[in-house]
Amino acid sequence: MKKVLTIAGSDSSGGAGIQADIKTITAHKMYAMSAITALTAQNTTGVFGIFEASPEFVKQQIDCIFEDIRPDAVKIGMVSSPGIINAIADKLIEYGAENIVVDPVMIATSGSRLLSEEAMEALVKRLLPLGTVITPNIPEAEALCGIEIKSREDMIEAAEKISAFIPGGVMIKGGHLPASADDLLYRKGELRWYPCERVDNPNTHGTGCTFSSAIACNLAAGRSLEESIAGAKAYVTAALRAGLDLGKGSGPLDHMCNIAPTF
Repeated sequence: MKKVLTIAGSDSSGGAGIQADIKTITAHKMYAMSAITALTAQNTTGVFGIFEASPEFVKQQIDCIFEDIRPDAVKIGMVSSPGIINAIADKLIEYGAENIVVDPVMIATSGSRLLSEEAMEALVKRLLPLGTVITPNIPEAEALCGIEIKSREDMIEAAEKISAFIPGGVMIKGGHLPASADDLLYRKGELRWYPCERVDNPNTHGTGCTFSSAIACNLAAGRSLEESIAGAKAYVTAALRAGLDLGKGSGPLDHMCNIAPTF
């Protein structure tokens, strides 16, 4: 059985973060492991509290995982402080981790920046360069490259700028575009577009977490990056189309939409 490690924050409502990652990995019939960077008190209407783990404890969790059940892929989500970012980078380098997917959670849905300037610098210099692929949405890509993204042409320019300091693939998600929702993979000077239809479902809590975890699962299975992204997009689209409707706000996806009950 393939093993996937998620390094991220916990979502008490189960729709995003560690919980969404574990559900996604399980739905791909793989073994899920976790190193939790923070506890959050949140639900479909918002985040109401955050309790951050210490960098030393994050290191200890990663040590316990790699020294016993080595993961075939690693997904990184919510990392909020320079200390935690450096701790993760140090350990992934120490253990020679492979198939690393970094979802740079930097911008809240409201548009507020979630990372301090110091944390952003650590993310860019230490963590993002370790990624086999990074998966920013458009606001996050704008923060990384410093230009405004309003079109497919802007996405290409942004990907080129980000690739100047990111050796792996840059997967810019186009869900914030006004005219389309197409995604772009840019790697080593080559472009690949992934046309994306908008699914009529307001319940999108945890979509980014789910997508990046699904990419990690596909990479763990030995698929190419291009195939892994295509498979992840198909999984997320199916989870959105399932139409799960929970909570008073933007609800979670149906991560188990393709699994039939056995009872």
